[in-house]
Amino acid sequence: MAWLSLKVWLVGLSFLGCLYPLVDFSFSGETRGQKPNFVIILADDMGWGDLGANWAGTKDTANLDRMAAEGTRFVDFHAAASTCSPSRAALLTGRLGLRNGVTHNFAVTSVGGLPLNETTLAEVLRGAGYVTGMIGKWHLGHHGSHHPNFRGFDYYFGVPYSHDMGCTDTPGYNHPPCPACPRGDRPSRNLERDCYSDLALPLYENLNIVEQPVNLSALAQKYAEKATQFIQQASTSGRPFLLYVGLAHMHVPLAGTPPSAGPRGQRLYSAGLREMDHLVGRIKDTVDLVGKNNTFLWFTGDNGPWAQKCELAGSVGPFTGSWQARRGGSPAKQTTWEGGHRVPALAYWPGRVPVNVTSAALLSVLDIFPTVLALAGAPLPQGRRFDGLDVSQVLFGRAQTGHRVLFHPNSGAAGEDGALQTVRLEQYKAFYVTVLSPLNSAGQRC
Repeated sequence: MAWLSLKVWLVGLSFLGCLYPLVDFSFSGETRGQKPNFVIILADDMGWGDLGANWAGTKDTANLDRMAAEGTRFVDFHAAASTCSPSRAALLTGRLGLRNGVTHNFAVTSVGGLPLNETTLAEVLRGAGYVTGMIGKWHLGHHGSHHPNFRGFDYYFGVPYSHDMGCTDTPGYNHPPCPACPRGDRPSRNLERDCYSDLALPLYENLNIVEQPVNLSALAQKYAEKATQFIQQASTSGRPFLLYVGLAHMHVPLAGTPPSAGPRGQRLYSAGLREMDHLVGRIKDTVDLVGKNNTFLWFTGDNGPWAQKCELAGSVGPFTGSWQARRGGSPAKQTTWEGGHRVPALAYWPGRVPVNVTSAALLSVLDIFPTVLALAGAPLPQGRRFDGLDVSQVLFGRAQTGHRVLFHPNSGAAGEDGALQTVRLEQYKAFYVTVLSPLNSAGQRC
C-alpha cells in the first residue's frame, strides 16, 4: 500500500506539471518484452505527394523514404476526416465524429473538447500497464479535464491547438502573413481575420505553460528532444510505452529557413519538409537504438494539404480532383475529394512488418486504435461501436485487403459538419455532395 501511495503521488506530480523525470516509469508485474511499444507520429496538413516514396517529384523526405524501404508503405490510407480535431479524435477513439462527438475544429475559446465519456487509446493502454506520453499538437480541448494529462497521457509537452492559433514573436511564413505579438501597451494589429493577435501562443509541459509566446523556430528541436528523452526513459524502465507525436509540420506558419534556389514559396515548403523529416529521423534513430525489435512505429497524416495557403501548401500528388479543379475549387483539406483525406502512411517494425513492401489495402487512421490494442493484448472498450478495424494481418503481410467500405464525413467544405458526404466501396467512390471549396484567407483563389 505504501508503494501504491508513492506511485499515485509521483503521477500526481507529473500531472501538476512538475519536472519531467517525475513521470511514473516504475514497473510491477509482467516481465519486460511481453508487450510491444508504440510510437505514432501524425503529420499536420501533409499531402500524399509530399512523401518522396509516393511521388517522384519530392526530394525532401530522405528519412521517411528510408523508413518506407525498411518497412511497409500504404498508398490507399485515409484520414478519418479532412480537418484537424475530428481526425485526431478518430485516431484516439477509433470512431467517426458522428459517434465520438467531434465534428469540427476546437477554437482557442472552446471550453469543451473530446467528450469525457469517450475512451482514448492512451487510457486503455495505461490501464494495461503502459506509460503514455504525448508530444506536440493536441487540439482536442485544453481546459480542465479535456487536457491530455486527464485523457490518459502521463506526460504532455506541446501546443494545445494549431500553432497558427496565437501570436508569436517569430511569426514565420503564412498566407496571408500575420504580425508578431504586440509589444508593451501597443494595441493588437488584427490585420487579417485569420490572425490571432490577442493571445500569445502557449507551450505546455503537463499543466504548466513553460513558454509564451512559443519560439516557432526552436519548436521542432524541442519536440525531438522531448520525444527522444521519453523513449529512452521508458525503455530503461521495464514498462512498455505509447508515444503519440502530433507534429506542427506541415501546418502554417512555416518556420524553416528557405534555401537560396527555386521560387520562394516552394523553397519555404521544402525547408519545412526537410525539418519535419529530420525530426522524424531522430525519433526513429532513438527507437532503433533502444527498442528496435519491440517497437512499432506508425507514421501518417491528419488530412491533406491546405490548398488555400497557395505556395505554402503541400502536394496531393496525382489526386487533383479534376471535376473540382476545373471549376476553380480545391480538392484538398476540408473536402472529401481524395486529396483531402488520402494521406501518407508508413509502418516500421523490424522483424515483424515486411521490408520494402507497398500495400494497396484500403486502410484508415480509424484502424490505429483497434490495431494497437490488439497488438498490446488489451480489450476494446465495451458498449460502443468502432469504425476502425484490427489490420494487424495487413501490417504483417498476411492479408492484402482492409476495409471494403469507408465513409468520409464533411469537414467544413459544405453541409453539416461530420455528416457523411462520400462513401468508398472497394475501388469505387460515390459523392452525395459536390461543391466548390471556399475562397482562401485573402478572399481569392490561388
